[in-house]
Amino acid sequence: MYNLNLDDQKIYKRLDIKGVAKSIELLPAQIKQVLKDLHSVKIPKEFRQCTKILVNGMGGSSTGARIVKSVFARELKVPFNIEPGYVLHDYVDKNTLYIIVSYSGTTEEPLTTYEEAKKRGAKILAIAENNPKTPLYKLIKKNNIPGYIFTPTNNISNQPRLGVGYTMFGIIYLLMRVGFLNIKEKVVENYLAQMKIDSKKFSLDKPTKNNQAKKIAKSFLNHAVVLVGAEHLEGNLYSFRNQINECAKQFSTYLTLSDLNHFAMEGLVNPKSNKNNLIFFFIDSKLYHPRIQERSKLTKQVVAKNGIKVVSSELKSTTKINQAFEFLQLGSWISYYLGMLNGVDPVKIPWVDWFKKELK
Repeated sequence: MYNLNLDDQKIYKRLDIKGVAKSIELLPAQIKQVLKDLHSVKIPKEFRQCTKILVNGMGGSSTGARIVKSVFARELKVPFNIEPGYVLHDYVDKNTLYIIVSYSGTTEEPLTTYEEAKKRGAKILAIAENNPKTPLYKLIKKNNIPGYIFTPTNNISNQPRLGVGYTMFGIIYLLMRVGFLNIKEKVVENYLAQMKIDSKKFSLDKPTKNNQAKKIAKSFLNHAVVLVGAEHLEGNLYSFRNQINECAKQFSTYLTLSDLNHFAMEGLVNPKSNKNNLIFFFIDSKLYHPRIQERSKLTKQVVAKNGIKVVSSELKSTTKINQAFEFLQLGSWISYYLGMLNGVDPVKIPWVDWFKKELK
């Protein structure tokens, strides 16, 4: 435990060397950059004939796709799947829109699948950082792969998990360009305006007594965090879990309603240390199915009856996409403040770096 006073601005200057807080603040600017960049991207007409979408991306690079899938599950005109890994599924063929996402351009799993996807005639798109030294960038240029190459001007930290504006809206706009999704730009502008308002609620200079993100971070300290949500927010749960693990260096996982009601509740009894070690965080929404809302209330009771701490937050936005952004900002700030409480640099990921080095 480093410093419990999150209103002391010195803690941020001492630990946040790479500007993670600034990257969180710049999420709306990332999206605005995507809107400007993708007007000039050209995609072959035959891509519109695809009958299914498959995204291959790992960790932070897949966050955008997962949020898109959750939020737009009903609006997407063709099946949308996310299958990260080294091996292609048998159903990948000439009618598949295959999207390779690697923020860094070096992620080996999706890169490994490129030749097989090409051999099967899949229509391939790519999303990657503008870095000529990386394998994916070279592959895009050599094979003239359409897609989105971005310069992460508005992600000061240059961490993929904090550049979700690029990957999320990169996918949204590529899907719009091939006719699988329809969102008016005026609607996006409204998202951005709301995001700027929401961001101020959680900012560094907002005192803890009026700052929900700081309060929740303090409640998470010294606990394994179990996130609970549902439906259009499932992609956000994935993102939030990753950020807690990487930014705060604290273990977290997530469960979804109503799935958890069919197995997880019985596991709360043991080990007995669950009472001291776990905390459940429920993200609530009036946009959930009514039965999911009822299940959330009852599940909180089950967790509490097992002596485990429960914290919850209800999103206020009135549309699914706005709630996704509201949750994205809230989760990013919570994980950031939790990292400060743990006394860690939110950018550094020493175990991931060690693992990649050993894997080579």
